[in-house]
Amino acid sequence: MPGPGRFSGRDGVRWLGGAALVFSALYLLSDLVEGIQGGFSTPQLWLTLVAEAAIPAFVLGLYASQRPHIGRLGRWSAAAYAYVYVFFTGTVIYALVDGTRDFDALSHDLAPWMTLHGAIMVVAGLGFGLAVVRAGVLPRWTGVVLMAGVVLDATTQGLPVEVQLLAAATRDLGFAGMGAAVLWPQWTPGCGRPRRSAPAPAHP
Repeated sequence: MPGPGRFSGRDGVRWLGGAALVFSALYLLSDLVEGIQGGFSTPQLWLTLVAEAAIPAFVLGLYASQRPHIGRLGRWSAAAYAYVYVFFTGTVIYALVDGTRDFDALSHDLAPWMTLHGAIMVVAGLGFGLAVVRAGVLPRWTGVVLMAGVVLDATTQGLPVEVQLLAAATRDLGFAGMGAAVLWPQWTPGCGRPRRSAPAPAHP
């Protein structure tokens, strides 16, 4: 960890991206608690609020950690994903104030906006995952897992809670893997070594 007065902008991006590891785990924990108790509770919603409020920041941090190789697809996908979770964080506040009993009731109360933002999340997650794979700065498997996770998260709604939790865990694993790679690049061979253009041929 950098000492006092040595915390650079690069360090800030690194730790912001690394927050993906911690808050993805908290987000999964909130889903587990919700599944176990069969709906919302005040402590569980507060945990969800903390986790979801951090998502816009760490997604933008993950984007910044891969610049410039992540390109425009990564930039717009990260911005869209961050926007979606600003909205979703607001829905958690609504549920806390209203005393909403579960996700189905919340979706009913906030229709059609929940469905619309869920669709944006899928498109943005697919775009960001693809941009990560193409950039080659972070481990490519994390982008693939994120893409699979957002699709599973959208298509398993209404299925048994165990299936929904598996979908959520897949999505969270993608972001957690990116966060771990940003925070501890030395743990991942090749991580943080963006592709370079071929050197110019030597003149005779």
